[in-house]
Amino acid sequence: MKDQAGIKENIDFNIPEERDIYRHSTSHVLAHAVKELFPGAKLAIGPAIEDGFYYDFDVDCSFTPEDLEKIEEKMAEIIKNKIPFKREEISKDDAVQLFTEKGEIYKLELLKDLESDTVSIYRNDDFVDMCRGPHLADTGCIKSFKLLSIAGAYFRGDEKNKMLQRIYGTAFPDKKSLKIYLNRLEEAKKRDHRLIGKNLDLFSTQEEAGAGLIFWHPKGARIRQLVEDFWKQEHFKRGYDFLYIPHILKMDLWQKSGHLDFYKENMYSPMEIDNQKYIVKPMNCPGHILIYKSSLKSYRDLPLRWGELGTVYRYERSGVLHGMMRVRGFTQDDAHIFCTPQQLEGEIIQVLDLSDFMMKTFGFKYKVYLSTRPEKYVGSLENWDKATAALKAALEKCQIPYEVDPGEGVFYGPKIDIKMIDALGRGWQGPTTQVDFNLPERFDVTYKDSEGKDAQVVMIHRTVLGSMERFIGVLIEHYGGDFPCWLSPIQARLVVVKKDLNDYAEVICKKLKDIGIRAEFDSRDEKLGWKIRNAEKEKIPYVLVIGEKEASQGTVNVRVRKTQKQEEMTVEEFISQVEAENRAKQ
Repeated sequence: MKDQAGIKENIDFNIPEERDIYRHSTSHVLAHAVKELFPGAKLAIGPAIEDGFYYDFDVDCSFTPEDLEKIEEKMAEIIKNKIPFKREEISKDDAVQLFTEKGEIYKLELLKDLESDTVSIYRNDDFVDMCRGPHLADTGCIKSFKLLSIAGAYFRGDEKNKMLQRIYGTAFPDKKSLKIYLNRLEEAKKRDHRLIGKNLDLFSTQEEAGAGLIFWHPKGARIRQLVEDFWKQEHFKRGYDFLYIPHILKMDLWQKSGHLDFYKENMYSPMEIDNQKYIVKPMNCPGHILIYKSSLKSYRDLPLRWGELGTVYRYERSGVLHGMMRVRGFTQDDAHIFCTPQQLEGEIIQVLDLSDFMMKTFGFKYKVYLSTRPEKYVGSLENWDKATAALKAALEKCQIPYEVDPGEGVFYGPKIDIKMIDALGRGWQGPTTQVDFNLPERFDVTYKDSEGKDAQVVMIHRTVLGSMERFIGVLIEHYGGDFPCWLSPIQARLVVVKKDLNDYAEVICKKLKDIGIRAEFDSRDEKLGWKIRNAEKEKIPYVLVIGEKEASQGTVNVRVRKTQKQEEMTVEEFISQVEAENRAKQ
């Protein structure tokens, strides 16, 4: 049977757009069920999202887990009845009258912003909703679904609006696929970086200090230091130098860069110092540009590759803050490359190579997207086309598969976005490479060409990890807290069978520390079994048990995390093993 207008007869779940139709139709069934069980509920919006759907409701009571069960039962009944989705196109005035009669105040708000003179609605028996569609042929096409959680959400995401209740759910074409997904959700809960971060004492957020700000505890700070040291070493090898810039800059600079016009909603309010307005930096690029312009440059000086682990501050709504993944203050592994147009493609290729090396070192697969010009942008179309072409050429020369992500570039240039794929198959924002002709033009960033004439620099903005907060949050979930030896904040813990061996253990521990192995001696007056179990809970790669035999022979009994394998080694053999793992990044 052919598809009718606004109705999709057959769904290919492998096609994202058709998968969204399936899940969006399920969100309508959710709204239908809620209206039957809670007649006074007001409907807001209910889109498909990645891995599922949600619907926002204004109800007098607070939804409970027991309510979700009742709603699921009602949804199953609606699905069993195979109620057709019927599309109608009516005038905007008729839609206003319809939703006024139904008391759907949020639909009326949405209608105010609708420019079209006609509106499409969908009916399931007595239930009606406003929607562009398309939808499934009938509710019976939905084979497997699950309601997942309840959350608060402001209407249209605006904190000035009323807080609504959001029900999240998911839907799949069969029970097996749903079960696999739900199992993955359970595993994701176990790997939640907020839970593991607390259990392993890695980081915290402090309500007293403010939301969206990360406090790094000693063990978390050690992991960050290891990542940053590795980052610096690899950048030195590739010809980068490092910069440091202030955390506040005059507001005029952000006006000149275009951030005040295009990024203002993510920036904090100005502060006044000596009758001058300053803004805490959301980006590092204007500061790097000022350093470049502090002296004349020749084509012989280019390319210049300048990096900074630069801390920036961006406003995020409280409702979207999420542990280390979405914060208000974070440190970018930022870098800017100043080059000639002729050097551009080669520099992009080198950035892609470094990004690939970083992803593989930390154990991530990844997907690549070419993000093109957004609706609001600065600069000429000619420069945008040149920048996009350079990124595309570099990807194709490297034979890197990619998808085009239309309109997702930044306001000053297109970019290559790399999404890290973690152990559960989830994608996270990682490396990004942006080509920019516009800021050099705005700031008159030039160099002397081979004929002694001024020529405009091309800038590449790039990160190869992202922000330290998000990247390490993703690492925590990717490894489930079981970090490889080279990243573990404590690589080895020494325990003794009896107190008489404490002095020997202290000597061994110092020897390990002196050569750079992160070791510690648990000298607490507790039973040996308790100490070993405690080390395992803390996910320490190696526990070195020392008894009379080990002390007399100059050895250690090595217990390997996870495998429970035990092996007698000399101290030198253990040192060689750990150093090999550090070199191999294992």
